[in-house]
Amino acid sequence: MRFSFTHPMSAGAHDRRLVGREGLTRLAQAAEAAGFDAIGFTDHPMPGSRWLAAGGHDALDPFSALAFCAAAAGRLRLMTNIAVLPYRNPFILAKAAATVDVLSDGRLILGTGTGYQKAEYRALGADFDDRNDRFDEALDALIAAWTTDDLAFEGHRFVALGNTANPRPVQKPHPPIWIGGNSARARARVARWGQGWSPFPTPAAMAATARTAALETVDDLRPMLDDLWRRLEGAGRADPVDVHFACSAGGAPGDGDFDAEAHLEGLSALAGIGVTWTGVAVPGDDLDRTLEVVQRYGEEVISRA
Repeated sequence: MRFSFTHPMSAGAHDRRLVGREGLTRLAQAAEAAGFDAIGFTDHPMPGSRWLAAGGHDALDPFSALAFCAAAAGRLRLMTNIAVLPYRNPFILAKAAATVDVLSDGRLILGTGTGYQKAEYRALGADFDDRNDRFDEALDALIAAWTTDDLAFEGHRFVALGNTANPRPVQKPHPPIWIGGNSARARARVARWGQGWSPFPTPAAMAATARTAALETVDDLRPMLDDLWRRLEGAGRADPVDVHFACSAGGAPGDGDFDAEAHLEGLSALAGIGVTWTGVAVPGDDLDRTLEVVQRYGEEVISRA
């Protein structure tokens, strides 16, 4: 099992030091020292105010923040969790991602998704109703831009005829692409394009808002994984595919009653059904508390897992 956490600005109200140079440097270095394998950043360039007021969160630009973390810590993998592909021209996104991979000596994991906020789509001039087809075309365009000189790519929305983008990513043939989402369509995309699947814990009451399938327990996840394995086999895929999921057993690491033993048992259960990465929730209300929780989780869980 490998361990990631998403920058805790995603928790809503946060310590402003978390988005400053010193605070982010301390956080990245503390996470690396604690044994975490990756730091992630969400993607909300222009979220809707109503969503923010209802408990949503703002975010740093993921690619800029990950490039900063590449310099602050020398081992951590750098994860977009997740980049909403339909928000951007895929060739611009390919350049941003390749830049992070080059500057980090090959540590990028490109977590991707379609997103679900109509207000954000509208603000960015992206077609919400076309997001799924646009997402699929963007994946083809990304891979083509990363791997092909004198590119001849002609999609329905994006065209590159006689173009070349350098420098190429360090990782070959390209950085791992993880597909986010709980739907069968997300798993079909993993089988076609992906090196990882990132389902999201989603209570049934939230599933419609997030426009994804409900997913609350290990028992909910197990049939989804069985479906993923069947799709990978049907696609003739023999290469390893990562699965990234949160472990709720034992409570939240930042809570006073966090039970490390129960959490370790939960991690073992997830590993037993094929989960290879877990996303850890860390608090963001106070930088010192964030750093303390990161260190304690490393001692109580990562060092023993």
